[in-house]
Amino acid sequence: MTNTNYLIIGSGVAGLTFAIRIADRFPEKKVTIVTKATADESNTKYAQGGIAIVMDKDEDSYQNILKIHLFAAMVCVTQSGKNGSYRRSKRLKELIEWGAKFDKNSEGNLDLGKEGGHSEKRVVHHKDQTGSEIERAILMQVYQKENIRVLDHHFALDLITENNCCFGAIVFDEKTKQITPYRSDVTLLATGGIGHLYGHTTNPVIATGDGIAMAHRANAKIKEMEFIQFHPTALYDTSTGSKFLISEAVRGFGAYLRTKKGHRFMLDYDTRGELASRDIVSQCIDLELKKSGEDCVYLDCTHLDIEAFTKHFPMIYNVCKKRGIDVAKDWIPVVPAQHYLCGGIVVDRHGKTSVDNLFACGECSRTGLHGANRLASNSLLEALVYSNEIYEYIANTAIEIPELNQTVTSYNSTEKPEIEADYLSTLKAKLQYLMRQNAGIVRNDSDLIKAEKQLVEWKNDMEKKSKLCQINSAFYELLNMITIGILIVQQSIERKENKGGFVKIDLKSISRNN
Repeated sequence: MTNTNYLIIGSGVAGLTFAIRIADRFPEKKVTIVTKATADESNTKYAQGGIAIVMDKDEDSYQNILKIHLFAAMVCVTQSGKNGSYRRSKRLKELIEWGAKFDKNSEGNLDLGKEGGHSEKRVVHHKDQTGSEIERAILMQVYQKENIRVLDHHFALDLITENNCCFGAIVFDEKTKQITPYRSDVTLLATGGIGHLYGHTTNPVIATGDGIAMAHRANAKIKEMEFIQFHPTALYDTSTGSKFLISEAVRGFGAYLRTKKGHRFMLDYDTRGELASRDIVSQCIDLELKKSGEDCVYLDCTHLDIEAFTKHFPMIYNVCKKRGIDVAKDWIPVVPAQHYLCGGIVVDRHGKTSVDNLFACGECSRTGLHGANRLASNSLLEALVYSNEIYEYIANTAIEIPELNQTVTSYNSTEKPEIEADYLSTLKAKLQYLMRQNAGIVRNDSDLIKAEKQLVEWKNDMEKKSKLCQINSAFYELLNMITIGILIVQQSIERKENKGGFVKIDLKSISRNN
């Protein structure tokens, strides 16, 4: 067994910023970061838009942005969610101190953008690569700390728990194939989202819901998994897998959504047009595609200042160009894709889960900040705010560390046969298709019930195989994804009213002029 004081699972902005703070506060204590890919591979890296910040209390008040939150969420935002609004500017200053660079205007002030659902320009950004810039800056800080150890290509299999208390995690080294228990005083889950459960997603391939599945197996409370946000404008192609995101900020910049025939359809549904919140835009695109039978709609930027567009969105411009799309002349084909999970592991205002000494932050957590529908550019914000809340709590509270009575030893399973790669890839494809068809943007109870039955059968089959075959990360990823699928469909069935991004057609169809 390997001992550490703080075990962090995940290397996005949530986990890394906590690591920096706690390492500075307790330089004599060990901080271990476990990440299943390279340290810089996370959902953070792919966040294009930015961070929504209240910079001017007179022109853009905290109360104003809270109203926007509540309108977009359409379900009560918890008090901890409301508190998040008041801590955002401090976290931005901290990022700048750590070396993150954000765009400025000709006057030398932060160049604030406007995105869907927002009433004012309040989004701080680094061109269209904000997440990547933040990840770069904070990783540099992490590698400068002598008491932080980063274990890349290490996959957390399960949490070590006893009497509703977490004592660390069992970790699989993907290079050596060794499985080692890591004993920790405090464990933080910062494992990101669930995107590849759906196949068509803006998330990187690592987003398989591992932290939520582990927490569920440890009997932590999981809530509101039905609240899944689909980004309305992912670049359309015919492949399955990660989709390139056309940022919300492009519509904020003035782009129009059109059908293949050129009709600007969003104004038919919502007076805000393309600046309606993501759930409304995604549902309207879904409806238009079902009506027309087409595979995609189009984002029209041809009327915009192309020089200014290229300056603001260089990555988007270049990716489109490489795919034969001239943004100045051509419409960009787009479709909705799974983007963000608003529910997850239930935490209080300090990031504490229902399991002692287990904390969670970032997309895997359900904080209450997003309600039923995340507002654009609030994901990085939530991760920063709650990472700090957890740090403040741990730094100023005596954490009780009970004795672990069970014996947890290192082991491997190389004597067993390897699980068939074809079995895993085939089942994963079936899972992704099932979730897209039965638990997508618009759902119904009949499809959800069918999906639940199939998911439970797959889970039982995998659990039988786990006793006969070697353990590897691909197997556990798929098991985690199926576990997450069951949670999503069960909680979708349980919800009896439409809220935010959640729509069941047996309850209510998309409303016009929402």
